[in-house]
Amino acid sequence: MTVRVRFAPSPTGYLHIGAARSALFNWLYARKTGGKFLLRIEDTDLQRSTDESTRSIIEGLEWLGLDYDEDIVFQSANAPKHREAAERLLEEGKAYRDFTPKVQRDDKNVKEAVSERARAQEAEGVDQRSNPFRDLPKEASDRRAAAGEPFAIRLKVPVSGKTRFDDIVYGTQERNYTEIEDLVLLRSEGGHPLYNLSVVIDDIDMGITHVIRGQDHLTNTHKQVLLYEALGATVPQFAHLPLILAPNKGKLSKRKHGEVVSLTTYRDRGFVPAAFRNFLALLGWSPPEGKEILSKEELVEYFALEGIGRANAIFNFTENDPRRWTDDKALWMNAEYIRTMAFDELLPMVKAELRANKLWREEYDEDDRAWFIKTVNLIRQRYFTLKDFSGQGRAYFSDDFDFDETAINKNLRKEPRTRELLNGLAAKLESVEPFNMETAEAALRAFADEAGVKAGLLINGARTMLTGQAVGPSMFEIFDVLGREASVERLRSGIPWFEKE
Repeated sequence: MTVRVRFAPSPTGYLHIGAARSALFNWLYARKTGGKFLLRIEDTDLQRSTDESTRSIIEGLEWLGLDYDEDIVFQSANAPKHREAAERLLEEGKAYRDFTPKVQRDDKNVKEAVSERARAQEAEGVDQRSNPFRDLPKEASDRRAAAGEPFAIRLKVPVSGKTRFDDIVYGTQERNYTEIEDLVLLRSEGGHPLYNLSVVIDDIDMGITHVIRGQDHLTNTHKQVLLYEALGATVPQFAHLPLILAPNKGKLSKRKHGEVVSLTTYRDRGFVPAAFRNFLALLGWSPPEGKEILSKEELVEYFALEGIGRANAIFNFTENDPRRWTDDKALWMNAEYIRTMAFDELLPMVKAELRANKLWREEYDEDDRAWFIKTVNLIRQRYFTLKDFSGQGRAYFSDDFDFDETAINKNLRKEPRTRELLNGLAAKLESVEPFNMETAEAALRAFADEAGVKAGLLINGARTMLTGQAVGPSMFEIFDVLGREASVERLRSGIPWFEKE
């Protein structure tokens, strides 16, 4: 049997990181087993579905490196098949027409109303099968329908028994039929197919063998098992994934937490796709031997549904704290990738970042390529995101860069003689031959001895004058990559003092 899995998002907003993780686990399982990973856009909510959201989903998958097989399926195009299936169940006596007048309700309260009604009925001992139209004779039902009376179509859930399926993650799941309402297949207005029917028909049509999705779908799965059985179709294997929770253990949601849960946020804030893919994989799944940095090939090799835990994953971040705006582990992992990944993978990303901020020069691809590689290798060791190359690293690619106020106060303004000393250092460096890391260091230390100051005063002051920062690579390596002309000019510029004046 060829494994066939699917990722089936609704195009009603950006791609949530929980949905992105579901896509990743489906993709990994398909690639591990030599199966097919399919994409279905569940666009039946016509009021909320947008082309922009669909594009965002597709671009998000591409950014993560999750390629899908076969053509995209758009659920809205299958509505005739969904209605046909409901009518077949009606004809076979497995469903019935419900002529109960529709009560006007706000859409957002429908689920709450259904849940409250179910709880009330259970408390009162009301049979879920007490719908007066459940056993209406076919002739009477046909006559009322022919007269134009509105009706919904509901599945006849058996009076006794239970649904049962073996979940690969959560084990055997059972639910009594008495706890399941006769589920609506088609709405009374316009004969619109409902979610559970559409999903089952599409999964059957697409030949889906394994359904891998969030644990919040467990309740739906019991209903869908009933539909598979009523339709005489093979029930796929299910694997429900633990939820991703916010720091307060509440559900991580777009409405409450905003951009931090959007995949595009990580793309736009300088995350390396491979790093974020690696981070997502570890939210709920543990590889053998606890290894954390895993290539795409290693993720495929090690991935197993049996390795998914049942405990919900916690996505740690601190709202309103720009330094901890996302999970520390995500930032750490991204930094590890930036620090260690192969140049042929990193350089195009740095190029794109510099180009977007008008810092790219074509010479970096030509005569200055060796310098560019050397500079990127020097500065990447302390960076957390690709944005740092155009932010903290701006001084390496432009003479127009900002000075960190803390660095100015610490390294330039504390000692009154600093400006004079840095001018003296500039004069010393002008005569150094050849100008490189070793000769620049020797010149600085000799000048410090002559001036009777610690070398650290000049090192820290020079770093701030040349890069605008208080920390960074070795000062002597900075001299080397910036060269004599830029180094001397920046030491003499006096910009921080001019700005104060």
